[in-house]
Amino acid sequence: MWMKFKNKFIGDKDFYRRVFFLVAPMIIQNAITSFVSFLDNIMVGQIGTEQMSGVAIVNQLLFVFNICLFGGASGAGIFGTQFFGKGDYEGQRYTFRFKIYISLAIAGIGLLLFGACNTQLISLYLSDQGSVGDIGLALRYGREYMLIMMASMIPFAISQAYVNTIRETGQTFVPMVASITAVGTNLVLDYVLIFGPGPLPALGVAGAAIATVIARIIECMIVAVWTHTHKEKNAFIQNAYRGFYIPGKICRDIFIKGTPLMLNEMLWASGMAVIAQCYAVRGLEVVAAQNISSTITNLFNIVYLQLGGSISIIVGQHLGAGRVEEAKDADNKMIFCSVACCCVMAVFMIGVGRFFPSIYNTEESIKALARNFILISALVMPLCAFSHCSYFTLRSGGKTVVTFLFDSVYTWVLVIPVAYGLANFTALPVAVVFFLVQFTEVIKATIGLLMVRSGVWVQNIVG
Repeated sequence: MWMKFKNKFIGDKDFYRRVFFLVAPMIIQNAITSFVSFLDNIMVGQIGTEQMSGVAIVNQLLFVFNICLFGGASGAGIFGTQFFGKGDYEGQRYTFRFKIYISLAIAGIGLLLFGACNTQLISLYLSDQGSVGDIGLALRYGREYMLIMMASMIPFAISQAYVNTIRETGQTFVPMVASITAVGTNLVLDYVLIFGPGPLPALGVAGAAIATVIARIIECMIVAVWTHTHKEKNAFIQNAYRGFYIPGKICRDIFIKGTPLMLNEMLWASGMAVIAQCYAVRGLEVVAAQNISSTITNLFNIVYLQLGGSISIIVGQHLGAGRVEEAKDADNKMIFCSVACCCVMAVFMIGVGRFFPSIYNTEESIKALARNFILISALVMPLCAFSHCSYFTLRSGGKTVVTFLFDSVYTWVLVIPVAYGLANFTALPVAVVFFLVQFTEVIKATIGLLMVRSGVWVQNIVG
């Protein structure tokens, strides 16, 4: 029994060595990014509840923009990964061009939307039902932060197109270096611009936004310059800008496979924003508590997010090369590894979560609520890990319509109605509402298990 389980779910040293060298730079990159966001959040949290809440609301809206970029590039990324596994660098070059076009288009739409509707969007998250905070001040600080952050949208869009393509080749070290450099710059500038040490002016939330804009420009420059100066490692970049042409068949295939994926990411991200807004009707203290809990939760979630994301690379390359049994075997082992790691991470998160909210300069009621949110998020983490791995398993084989149903349709049909109904039409404490909404993940994980076991995802889409 044990040997059967071991052979199916536990890999050998070579397997874990390959996974480690692929995933470790991604985890380090995102861990540093999240840690700096964590410190950035704490710095803003020292200024006051209204500032922290305004910035948190805008970051929730920017999260939707970031995920739309990810979704726009991911459709082409499925083909890019399999083209690379096949050794077809010209095909990968066409997918890179597609990513540049779609990323710039999404950035343009984001700029128009945030520029024209910033006040209305931020106001959706502000309610006077709570007992703490001034919603007028939170709106003012949020709008100030958003208008400056808009300057980062185009460089961030371009860098994501490059990073997404570089990672398809299994090269994750350079994006990690670019991210470390950017977040280090962000951290130093945060302190200088937010607090204004010595004779320098204290810019508050505006300083936090300026620091982020500068950091994202630096990250974009590092990734782009390295890619163009190392063409031997990035064959796709040769002649990438010599023309704008993408063959009609590849473009059509990307649209057919990629449109459901892009819509999925867009609807899922907007769904997360709607769920956050459902909680926000309970008052500004809920917005602040969510911000505190999500800061630490994002830091601990990195492991399963990156392990899940690496499935699309490793399994996708096997499928593109026609190695079906190897793809299945790798998928089983990576899913087990991700869930096991998250069980360990959840225990650590519960321990840290008891003390973390005390760092913030805010009301005790907000700190107590944040502790409850952190505990619930830790308990649901292994389920989220399995669902995340299931999603990327389905995506690696190009099952984008299935992933659309599994992810965003599930969110809008089940999770959002539950969150809206419980938050608006019951007197349940918001922590209980949060618990019930989070543990709808049980249903999603069960559906994911059935679909992964069915083998519906096993297909080569570039053969």
